[in-house]
Amino acid sequence: MQVTARKSNVFQLTATAVLIAIGILIPMVAPRVVIGPASYTLASHVAIFVAMFISPKVAIGVTLGTTIGFFFGGFPLVIVFRAASHIVWAFPGALYLSKIDKFKISWIKLRVFSFAVAIVHGVAEVAAVILFYFGTGFPEGMGIIWIFGAIGFGTVIHSMVDLEIANIVRLALQTQRPYRELASNNNLQYSLVSTDNTDSK
Repeated sequence: MQVTARKSNVFQLTATAVLIAIGILIPMVAPRVVIGPASYTLASHVAIFVAMFISPKVAIGVTLGTTIGFFFGGFPLVIVFRAASHIVWAFPGALYLSKIDKFKISWIKLRVFSFAVAIVHGVAEVAAVILFYFGTGFPEGMGIIWIFGAIGFGTVIHSMVDLEIANIVRLALQTQRPYRELASNNNLQYSLVSTDNTDSK
């Protein structure tokens, strides 16, 4: 069991590092939609969503890692605040996924999950923006109604689109035994019952 636990920790640490790098790189190169002071970068949340399908620990690591990466990368502080708010939905979402059979999640259940996460995501980002500008006033063109519309509603849509992209990535990764073993190691169930070296689906 000690060897299995060590292997799981190494896999999760490696996955966390790779996903942090991807999560920081995507906002620099991916297509972006700009609406006033707000911008929406396609696939900017994909790394976190993929991390959520692996384990709560990886989800926390990727969320914190990308936030720190944005800070040291010179991104505007409001973006760093918004990135930090992702922990509000990433950890609970990953915890939920760790309690179900994520490899057999139904189409309907995944979309309900996506919508629930998107609502929390939108509320968290609105709160982050309001707190960031609290006491200093909003920039020109950014009022409270605009924030709830562009940041809140816009984030809900953005979140659901990114989860769909992450789901495509997840399904592709799921065909590989290393990923299945990693994602199943939340409770070490896969490694403890699997002792052969065959790649069975």
